[in-house]
Amino acid sequence: MDIPSIYGAADMELTPAGQRAGADSGDPQISVREISNMNGIAVGIWECTPGGWPVVDRADTEVATILSGAGTITDASGAVTEIGAGTVVTLPKGWTGRWDIAETTRKVYVIVK
Repeated sequence: MDIPSIYGAADMELTPAGQRAGADSGDPQISVREISNMNGIAVGIWECTPGGWPVVDRADTEVATILSGAGTITDASGAVTEIGAGTVVTLPKGWTGRWDIAETTRKVYVIVK
């Protein structure tokens, strides 16, 4: 049995996926690599170049660990979270806010549908 792994995620090759949908600043280009997707739980690696976008009423829950880069996540109340290597972020279903990436950012994510 081949067990999926995120070992080497910081340097793992990703697949370009184009501009982040809904981008309203910069030109945030994303790249991804899905590691596992079973029973409504997806695990993968995501990277994005500088730019920003809003998120309205998030459809799922995400827990992410930032591996590299820098930026901010701002929630609907205006609370700002600085993100960088080692930051762990939880965005629950229904979350509204925005991402602003200042330096190309890579994360490992777990998304629960």
